[in-house]
Amino acid sequence: MSRSLWTSWFRCGNGLWRCLAGFLILAAAGGRVAYWAYDCPLDLAPDEAHYWDWSRHLDWSYYSKGPLVAYLIRGGTAVAGAWSERLLSNEMLAVRLPALLCGSLLLVSLYLLTRQVYRREDLAAAVVALALTFPMITAGASIMTIDAPYTCCWGWALVLGYQAIFRGSRWAWPAAGLVVGLGILAKYTMVLWVPSAALFLLTSPSQRRLLWRPGFWVLCIIGAACCLPILWWNASHGWVTLHHVSGQAGLTDQETMHWLGPLVYLGAQFGLLLGFWFVIWMAAMIAHRPWAEPDESVRYLWWMSAPMFVVFLLFSFKTNGGEPNWPVTTYESGLVLAVAWLVRQWQSPQRWYRRLLAGNLALACVLGLTLTVILHHSDWVQPVLLRFSGPVSEWHPMPLRRFDPTCRLRGWQTLAAEVDRRREELKREGTEPVLAATNWSLPGELAFYCAGRPVVYSLGLAMGDRHSQYDFWRPNPVYDPTPFVGRTFIVVGGSAAELARGFAQTGPTQLVTYLERGQPITCWSITVCRGFRGFPLPQGLTGPSY
Repeated sequence: MSRSLWTSWFRCGNGLWRCLAGFLILAAAGGRVAYWAYDCPLDLAPDEAHYWDWSRHLDWSYYSKGPLVAYLIRGGTAVAGAWSERLLSNEMLAVRLPALLCGSLLLVSLYLLTRQVYRREDLAAAVVALALTFPMITAGASIMTIDAPYTCCWGWALVLGYQAIFRGSRWAWPAAGLVVGLGILAKYTMVLWVPSAALFLLTSPSQRRLLWRPGFWVLCIIGAACCLPILWWNASHGWVTLHHVSGQAGLTDQETMHWLGPLVYLGAQFGLLLGFWFVIWMAAMIAHRPWAEPDESVRYLWWMSAPMFVVFLLFSFKTNGGEPNWPVTTYESGLVLAVAWLVRQWQSPQRWYRRLLAGNLALACVLGLTLTVILHHSDWVQPVLLRFSGPVSEWHPMPLRRFDPTCRLRGWQTLAAEVDRRREELKREGTEPVLAATNWSLPGELAFYCAGRPVVYSLGLAMGDRHSQYDFWRPNPVYDPTPFVGRTFIVVGGSAAELARGFAQTGPTQLVTYLERGQPITCWSITVCRGFRGFPLPQGLTGPSY
C-alpha cells in the first residue's frame, strides 16, 4: 500500500515538474511578445535588418551564411507581418517571432535531454529555470540572428542523437541528420556536431559499433544533402563563403599569431557565463572526464560539449579570441552536465561548502536576471552608466557606446525619418532619389524603417568596405553603374571627399545625431549627391577583403 502511494505521489510530482517547466517556457515567451508589442525601446539590430533584407531576396544561400535565417524571417513576416504593422507600424515583431519560437524549442530540448540522461523531472525543470537566467539565452530568443535557429537545432540534435544511440530508435538517425542539416543552413559551425558525436562513439566500447552501422551514415548523408543549396550557390558565386569564413577564422593571414588569444577567449567565455557558471562547467567537465566517467549517458554530454570549446580555443591563436558567442553550443549539453554536478554538491557533508555554492548560485541568478533586464531596457540604468562613461569628449564623442551594447539597436527610426524628409524634398523638386549607404550594415536598416521599404544599395566596395550580400544583387551602382548614371543619390555614411569620386556634385553633409537624456547615442552623416558617374574600381576589387 505504502509503495503504491509513493509511486502515485512520484508520478504526480513528475507532472508538477513538467507543468512548472512548461509554465516557465510559455511565460517567458508571452512576456517577450508583450515586451516587443508594448515596451521595446530597441530597433532591429544591423544583423537583423540585414537578414530581413535577405528575406526579400530568397535564394539558395547567401554571401556569409546559409539560407535558413532568411526563410524563417520570411515566414515570420508572412504569418505575423500584418499584425505587427497594426501594433508597431513596422514588422519588427514579425521579424523576431522566429527567434521566440527557436528559443522556446531550445528550452524544451534542454528539458528533454536532461530527462533522457538523468531520468529526473525535477532536475530537468531546474535546468530550464536556470537557463532563463542566462543573458545569452534570453537575448538569443529576443533578437533574430543566426544563433537562434542554430542553437535550437543543436539542442534537438542532442535529443535525437541520444534517442538514436541509447534507445535504438531507427527513426531518430535520419531525424537527427535532418536537424543537423538545418543547423548547418543556419550556421556552419553546426557541422561540428557530427565529429563530436563520432568521437563519443569512437571512445565508447559498447557504442563503437554504431559508427559502422547504417544509422550513423544515414545521419551524415542527410546532413550533407542539406548542404547542397550552399554548395550550389557558392559554385556559381566564386566560393565567396569559403573566403569569408577563412577570413573570420584568421586563415587568410598566414603570418599573424595572437599568442594572448587563448587568454582573451577564456576571459570572454568567463564573462559570457557570468563567472560562476564557467567555473561550475569547468568543474563538471573535469569531474566527468570520459576516461574516469562510467556512465555513457554522461560521457555523451561531455563529448557534445568539449570539442566545440577546444576548436575555438585553438583558433583563438589566429582570431585573437574571436567573438564570445562563437562556441555558444558548448554550453547546451554543458549546462545539463553542470547543473547535475551542482545538484550533487548539495550532498556534501561540508556545511560551509554548501552555503558557498548556494550563495554564489543565488548571486549568479540575480546577476543574470539583472543583466537580462538591462539588456532589454538599458535606458533604465543610463544615469548609472553615465557615471562610468564620463562626459562627451573629442576622444569619446558617444561615451555610452563603450558600456551599452544596445546602442547599436537605437536611433534607426530617427535616421530613417530624416532620410524620408530629404526624399520628400527631392521629390517635390521632381527628382526620385536613389538610396545608398557606405557600409553593409546600413542598407537593411534604411530599407526596413524608411517609408515604402525602398531598395537601398551599398557603395561599400567603392569605400573600402568588405564584400557583402549587396554586391551580389544586380544591378548595383558599384558593378553596374550604367543604369544609375546621372541619378541623384541620398547617401548615408562616408565623407563628401570620398563620394565626390563618383558624382558630379556633392551637397553639404548633414549629421544626424540620436540623443537620449541629452546624451549622443549614435550619429550618421547624410549627403545628397547629384550626377552619378560611377566609381573607379578600387584596386583591391579583384581580391577584396571578405
